[in-house]
Amino acid sequence: MTKERRARAVTLAVLAVALAVVIAQKTGLRISEWTLPSLSTGAQPDVPTPQDAVYRMLDAARAGDVNAYVACYSGQMETSLRRSIGETTEAGFAKYLKDSNAAIKGVAIAEPQLLSEREVKLRVEYVYQDRNEAQTVYLEKAGARWKIARVEGVERVKTLVPYGTPVQ
Repeated sequence: MTKERRARAVTLAVLAVALAVVIAQKTGLRISEWTLPSLSTGAQPDVPTPQDAVYRMLDAARAGDVNAYVACYSGQMETSLRRSIGETTEAGFAKYLKDSNAAIKGVAIAEPQLLSEREVKLRVEYVYQDRNEAQTVYLEKAGARWKIARVEGVERVKTLVPYGTPVQ
């Protein structure tokens, strides 16, 4: 293949890609919506992970969705939460959830440590404006989903640079 033919082929390929992008944008199709199967892990994208359970819980708390929040827990934790809701009101508990999660700026979740076929342990670090706090969370598999079964006490994590500090 001569240089001229090679240049022509590359130009046509670039034009074809550009045309495909324009057509995709005109039809509302987004590249981010395209999914490819994972080649490295073989994991299916719609299989819930233990981390998903923690994010689901945080989303429900942030929204003040009491039922979704309680649905993230199992066993004694779920029973205890239902008792707390009964002692207050659902609206009061929703306000408590929103208020207690409003100060959280970010969350870091470590890879799960497998304890058994149905139980894992996660370290969850909550990032606040003035501090970080870490908590160990134990999750159990309930059907196809993971649920929070118990949590350990919160420990304060020393931060070298507080959240939001300007870079110099």
